[in-house]
Amino acid sequence: MRAKRLGIGMIGSGFMAKFHLQSFVGVRDADVLGVWSPNRKHAGETAALARSLGVGEAKAYGSIGAMVAAPEIDALWICGPNFSRVENIEEIVDAVTRGRGTLRGIACEKPLARNVREAQRIMESVRRAGLATGYLENQIFAPAISMGREILWARGASLTGQPYLARAAEEHSGPHMPWFWQGQLQGGGVLNDMMCHSVMVVRHLLTKPGAPASSLRPVRVTAQIASLKWSRPEYAKKLARAMGKEVDYRKHPAEDFASASVEFEGDDGAVVIGEASTSWSYVGPGLRLSAELLGPEYSMSWNSLDSGLKLFFSRAVKGKSGEDLVEKQNAETGQMPMVAGEAAAYGYEAENRHFVRAFLGGERPALTFDDGLEVVKLLMTAYQSAEQGRTLEFPPKSLDAFVPAVARGAWRPKVSKSK
Repeated sequence: MRAKRLGIGMIGSGFMAKFHLQSFVGVRDADVLGVWSPNRKHAGETAALARSLGVGEAKAYGSIGAMVAAPEIDALWICGPNFSRVENIEEIVDAVTRGRGTLRGIACEKPLARNVREAQRIMESVRRAGLATGYLENQIFAPAISMGREILWARGASLTGQPYLARAAEEHSGPHMPWFWQGQLQGGGVLNDMMCHSVMVVRHLLTKPGAPASSLRPVRVTAQIASLKWSRPEYAKKLARAMGKEVDYRKHPAEDFASASVEFEGDDGAVVIGEASTSWSYVGPGLRLSAELLGPEYSMSWNSLDSGLKLFFSRAVKGKSGEDLVEKQNAETGQMPMVAGEAAAYGYEAENRHFVRAFLGGERPALTFDDGLEVVKLLMTAYQSAEQGRTLEFPPKSLDAFVPAVARGAWRPKVSKSK
């Protein structure tokens, strides 16, 4: 029998945790009851935000173990930085295996880990504890993606044949926090940070609804990476001023653009293609998500900035900069799209509704840590392809031990010296 409500503890107190809190306004059978962060002040502020949003009587906890032990906490949402992922999950597992508490499940933000070895370590830990897992990939739950996919497969593919090409991209001007920009902390650059979304979206679009993910297997990967903007001298200085001296793209750059083509093979032997691209060098109103699916006699397209709501401010309207119109907002004047209800439009609301109901009902979620591991393998293969400048069979040899040159601080891009 399904429990009535799920008590959730949040690990992390930053941008992603706050986005999840906004989405829980639209989830009826869950309460956010706890927050842990290495910064106790930030944890308290995020817990206060949860209370102010009416999504639960959250309080700040002094440790992950204490939150696991709290009887009101049924599941954990892991939203902390990439470099703390293994440590956070192992602390959860330690508390559970010591009998300090019981959990219905843990859900983890993307990417599952910084490389394959870390991801496998995480998998071993959660299996040892017998924990149910969920891999948080919001974009496949975005209403435009889920509805477009269902209708195209039901109407177009059923009559004229399966789709053969999918494209997905996520682009904006760069992340909020310094650690994202540091390859050794984050695990890479924009490819590791955001292409996890795009490779999942293209595979999801190309997979028949109701069919297992294994019905479409990646067989070859071709990728490239570049630092198109933030390694230019003037922008490297600007980035250092904004993010601190630890972020110096003149000495330790990470890629701000990446693209990958993934060739998939279906159970019938047919080959389909997924194209993914991502960028921290996009200049526009703000975050732009886009996707396409093409088949013999049909197509779909989505662009998150093709909003039905547009606002205009003249030069006389002057005020503080912010992100009240769209995530990663880049301008305050002129005509700009406004994405109303970003948490719902980007898929966070439907995503969290799905995982809450799966954990409450003791059901297997649509995405688990197994899917997160597969994504990490694809990302690491893309890095290998970019470093070697050639197409690679998937999975390539020695993938378990591979760490990208960007993450090792050994990558040196070609940099334009002109403005």
